Amino acid sequence: MGPSPRVFLLLAAALLGCATVSHQAPQGPQKVETWHPPALSASLQGGTPLRVMTFNIKSGLYGLEKVARLIEEANPDVVALQEVDLGARRSGQVDQPAQLAEATGLRYQAYFQATTKSHGAYGVALLSRFPLEGRSQYRLPVPPGAEPRTLGHVVVHLGGQEVSLYVTHLIQMPFRDGARAMQTEVISGILAEDVRPKLLLGDFNDFADGTALALLRTQLQDVFATVGQGPGGTLPLPLPFRPECRIDYIFACSCFVPRTSHVLRVKASDHFPVVAELELLPHAGEREAMQALASSAR
Repeated sequence: MGPSPRVFLLLAAALLGCATVSHQAPQGPQKVETWHPPALSASLQGGTPLRVMTFNIKSGLYGLEKVARLIEEANPDVVALQEVDLGARRSGQVDQPAQLAEATGLRYQAYFQATTKSHGAYGVALLSRFPLEGRSQYRLPVPPGAEPRTLGHVVVHLGGQEVSLYVTHLIQMPFRDGARAMQTEVISGILAEDVRPKLLLGDFNDFADGTALALLRTQLQDVFATVGQGPGGTLPLPLPFRPECRIDYIFACSCFVPRTSHVLRVKASDHFPVVAELELLPHAGEREAMQALASSAR
């Protein structure tokens, strides 16, 4: 008797690397590895500490209360969320960003719709302890017939400086490397014109050394790659020889000094969230503006 269809599917998934995997909501108790965020004080340089998080919540289908509890326990200042529903039937027609903002105490929110699913909005969001200003949104290129993708942007005030926060969710795997590369090219162009200190957070659906992320790495630092501790996988896979891969990222410009980063290995979605501690250097925005002027003069 030849190999079963399930074996063929597993082999195909392995060959495709880190393809997007459909997971059923977990049944029964789940193992939780608790992580207590370390306190971070400003350095002798007078920097401003910031704790950020990125999390693909899969429309809250594992339980929106689990998502809220995990965010609350991680205690971030800013959270970037992907696969967020607003008014969709499959998630009870609720306003997920508003519910999460209320449950976590991150009272300021911005939602960026990418498309429509299940008779409601579907997109990305930002939650913050700080007031959000200068909201803007950019459509990202996709192949004909592919699901629309977007880049959301807000501005916050931190340590007396304006800081840009960006959130996105790139086109899914497998393949489509060229499409993701086009999307990051657009994102890179937008970030290059922004002279503020900036963070880019989201689900990039690509490996750390993937072609699509190469351009971003010329502008930004991958925080987990710089200071990450513990396992870095953010997407569990049903493969014994490749149990997980990292496709969720926190990118920061040179105005930030990364201090620590962890992946929270808790089953509140089909992704694990990433948390990072950073320090915003004083007068960083001025240096960023000077560097931008110097680059444009070349």
